[in-house]
Amino acid sequence: MTDRTTPADPPEHPHGTAISTYGLTKRFGDFTALDALELRVPRHSVFGFLGPNGAGKTTAMRMLVGLSRPSAGHAEVLGRDATRDSLEVRRRVGFLAQDPRFYEHQTARETLRFTARFFYAGPARAIEDRIDEMLDLVGLADKADRPIRGFSGGERQRLGVAQAQVNAPELLIMDEPAAALDPVGRHAVLSILDRLRAHTTVLFSTHILDDVQRVADHVAIVNRGRLIAQAPTRELLAGDGAATYLIGLERSPDGALEALRALPWVADVAEHPAADGGVTLQVAVHDEAIARTELLRRVLDTPGAVVTHFRRRSFELEEVFMELVQGAEAAR
Repeated sequence: MTDRTTPADPPEHPHGTAISTYGLTKRFGDFTALDALELRVPRHSVFGFLGPNGAGKTTAMRMLVGLSRPSAGHAEVLGRDATRDSLEVRRRVGFLAQDPRFYEHQTARETLRFTARFFYAGPARAIEDRIDEMLDLVGLADKADRPIRGFSGGERQRLGVAQAQVNAPELLIMDEPAAALDPVGRHAVLSILDRLRAHTTVLFSTHILDDVQRVADHVAIVNRGRLIAQAPTRELLAGDGAATYLIGLERSPDGALEALRALPWVADVAEHPAADGGVTLQVAVHDEAIARTELLRRVLDTPGAVVTHFRRRSFELEEVFMELVQGAEAAR
């Protein structure tokens, strides 16, 4: 796979950007927590902000919502300067911290009513309708009038999503919304994010690769405060542009690799031992249309070839992530 990083010249998006950062930097003394971040979050996307713990994700998000000032550079959120116009940005943005806190004696409904009053002046019925809509969205309608002190971690996190969304924001920013949850809780929160894409732009940070692959249509990867990749998820997982096929064989037939390498539409061929004692050929091709009709036939024409499987390779986000992070570490 080739380098997928595009931080120096981020792409333009047909619907415009909800977030654009320009050299966004944050230093704490001699330590640089975020180093010249150039981020573009398309409108109407679910954007996964991915990186190891301590990579700079929370630092960036705090600056985006005006809770921290940059040491250098600036950020534009919904066309406004995140620092200079922070009050206007906060009116139009919902924010969920990694560990949301609530008044334990209040019910979920009372919590949302308290938050909604900061954004809506009336009428009361419209506010209550919005609260009911949010409780339905996050699956808490049946627990709306119970004290929060009895809520599970997943229920608290879902209430946090409802609270961040109660003002119908144009952009929803969430810091590790599912990191501390069990699989059931994570699935519930990710399902909510998937439903929200119809209504708003969502930016969520996480160090859990599977969460991004499940719901995000765009991804940015940061490591040690630096952006090392950003792209549509499908593009990031597609590899370097050359389609690759995996062909399982009971054994390596004589002359198979040489015959495949001689084909003009084959870019590269590699052989790897397989767990079942056979071998796997990894064949990268320039012309996928020809490969779909010709590749398997060419292998089967090789004397002694017994094929056990044949499929197009798709990359997992973990594989891409590790390659990019290791590459960034080697370049330091």
